[in-house]
Amino acid sequence: MKRRTRARELALKFLYQVDLLGDEVIDELPYFLKVVEERDAETCRFARRLVLGAHEHRAAIDTVIQEVAQNWQIARMAVIDRNVLRLATYELLHCDDIPPKVAINEAIELGKRYSTANSGAFINGVLDKIKSQRPAAAGGDV
Repeated sequence: MKRRTRARELALKFLYQVDLLGDEVIDELPYFLKVVEERDAETCRFARRLVLGAHEHRAAIDTVIQEVAQNWQIARMAVIDRNVLRLATYELLHCDDIPPKVAINEAIELGKRYSTANSGAFINGVLDKIKSQRPAAAGGDV
């Protein structure tokens, strides 16, 4: 598995825990990465970047997701889908070094792997709308 794919997987698992257990769990991120025995420093750095960024910007990210997810309240989305969307939306809006297509494709694969058969299409639809609405200055090719 590629380093960044593995990092996204770790970030999703940790964001899932934060979503269920509360914000105070964020302090346990270094311990989490150690417990899962991730030895690759680059993978850990990228996972940490994703978790902390998605967590820091969660309110704004949730607003963006809610604006494009017609007929879906973010609180009623499946926990995995909600956190995949948060992770990928953070990448789309705040990570100029990650091409939007990569962020979206990785999110779709995470949804398919960890959620339902319909999650990939749902995640793709939401993220495609976010990508098309983001400012051109956000970086990356759209």
